Amino acid sequence: MLSPGQDLPTLLPEDLARQWPTLGQGGVLLDIREPWETEVAPLRPENMPVRHIPMGELPQHLEALLQLPFVVCFCHHGVRSAQVVAWLARHGHTSVYNLAGGTDRWSLRVDPGVPRY
Repeated sequence: MLSPGQDLPTLLPEDLARQWPTLGQGGVLLDIREPWETEVAPLRPENMPVRHIPMGELPQHLEALLQLPFVVCFCHHGVRSAQVVAWLARHGHTSVYNLAGGTDRWSLRVDPGVPRY
C-alpha cells in the first residue's frame, strides 16, 4: 500500500512494451477512459490483455480488480489513471502501475498507429 508522499508505481510505455513478458501471467492493462475515447484511439497491444472499465464504473469492479496479479492503468495522458492507481493501492492492491503519458505517449514512443487526440 502507498504511504503518504510515496511515489506512484509508474511504467513508461516503451518499458512496458519490452517488460510485459516478464511481468507474469494474469495481469491486465486497465483502460479507464470514456467509451468515446476508446473508439477514437483504441489501444490493443499484441499479447497484452486490455480491459475497459470507465473510471466512474470502477467501484463496481473493485473486488475483481483486487484479485488480478498486476494491473497497469492507462488513460489519455496518465492523470486519471494515476488517481486510479492510488485508489487501488489504498484498497490493498500491491502490484498496480500507472502508464506514464497514457495513450498519447504510447502513440509517440511505441505505436504511431494509435491515433492521438
